[in-house]
Amino acid sequence: MVRTFRLQLPAGIALGLLSLGLLQAQEPLVEEASQAQRSQAELQARIDAADDETRELLRELRRVEAETRRLEARSDALAPRLERRGERLDSREAALATLAETREALPQLEQALVSRLRIWVERDLPFLKEERLARAEGLEAGLDDPDASAAERLDRTLAAWRTELDYGRELDAWRGTLGEEEARREVDFLRLGRVGLYYLTPDGREGGVWRADERRWQKLDEAGRAELRLGLRIARDQRAPELLTLPVSRSLERTDTTTDAEASS
Repeated sequence: MVRTFRLQLPAGIALGLLSLGLLQAQEPLVEEASQAQRSQAELQARIDAADDETRELLRELRRVEAETRRLEARSDALAPRLERRGERLDSREAALATLAETREALPQLEQALVSRLRIWVERDLPFLKEERLARAEGLEAGLDDPDASAAERLDRTLAAWRTELDYGRELDAWRGTLGEEEARREVDFLRLGRVGLYYLTPDGREGGVWRADERRWQKLDEAGRAELRLGLRIARDQRAPELLTLPVSRSLERTDTTTDAEASS
């Protein structure tokens, strides 16, 4: 005969045992949840790191693009300048290629320039003639100067030519002597570039214009002397510039006339 015993536990102990059983049953679930949270956190960290790297790459890409645009704009701006420099280099190379020929021709060129300058002075209006002829003669003597370089000689020749060319743009007045030996007398000269050369005696009673085609002085009438006095005052800054009506010293080739013409100061 089998006897059955029923053990009755207090209610608190029974509840505790039940809770303990449940906790033991839930431990794997909690561990899995924790592992999942850690995995999620690690994944989020990797995503955040990837986002940071992507943003840095985007910033670098924008910087590179901006630098590229700047360089392209600078290249476009420099292109014409580089092209001009290339053209200058080409012209210099061409000049260097003919340098030997230029050096050989330079002495003949200098001689021709000096000879033409002297002829010009001799045939020009007779103003400052001694000074100008002395300049031309000095250039002729300097052509054989062994101590002067070709560049120095050419520079002196060109300077003399510039001086002569400047005479053609000047309005000038000065006091000098007119005539030869005992017939010399003091007069006032007026020069309008290379168009007209005139003289007037201090008392204003006699004046003349140089006629280049006849190589002589031609006297002026009272009206001409009045214009000449006006021109002298203008040249000496004693009167405002205005139109002068005077006969010219040279024939005007374009109009083919030797009559009176208007010369402006």
